[in-house]
Amino acid sequence: MRLDILAAMNAERAGRRACALVTELSTGAQRLVKLADVGADPMAEALEAAFRSGKSATVDHAGASWFLTVQVPPVRILAVGAVHITQALAPMARLAGFDLAVIDPRTAFATPDRFPGDVLIADWPQNVLPDMRLDRFSAVACFTHDPKIDDPALEAALAAECFYVGALGSRKTHGKRVERLTEKGFSEAQIARIRAPIGLDIGAVSPAEIAVSVLGEIILALRKKPLRESAGAAA
Repeated sequence: MRLDILAAMNAERAGRRACALVTELSTGAQRLVKLADVGADPMAEALEAAFRSGKSATVDHAGASWFLTVQVPPVRILAVGAVHITQALAPMARLAGFDLAVIDPRTAFATPDRFPGDVLIADWPQNVLPDMRLDRFSAVACFTHDPKIDDPALEAALAAECFYVGALGSRKTHGKRVERLTEKGFSEAQIARIRAPIGLDIGAVSPAEIAVSVLGEIILALRKKPLRESAGAAA
């Protein structure tokens, strides 16, 4: 591998940006494609599929075989609210291979005995999220029903164009949320990205079932939606 390509890949990794090393197997010729540049690449379709899966693969294109070495940042889930749903979601997320952190300033809920082994931050989202550098490979799910806690997290997630933004609450609750975010200057298109009511519509009732629906929705957003729509913001 050329040193300039290696340096560029290291820079993308440090910045939590996805990229792919494209190698023509017959000649060994290589080039680096950043997620932000996929749309203009002749192998855009194959590259998009590789970025969505996060897996390296051999593909055929234009009569040649190519190996796509995919470098994708670890996907993070930021769960706002140390509630029963989050207690069920945490082990499921770990099992699915996601990094997860729980954020809640209410120390009566955010306790190690309720979230053993999890990253637990007993602080306000507006205090901790700036240092966490939300990005295109971050998901934010809000569960508190408290605008003082949920709204700052939603604002940060929308501004960072996280691939998934969800919030618990009824349609009436979400309607008031939309009004508050509109007053903060968020556009209709930005607000429409919030999954509310949160989770896939599977008829979930219990906290564990809701957690399943939320994790399923997060995976759906990650694997099925083209990533390059918001790649420019993460570049």
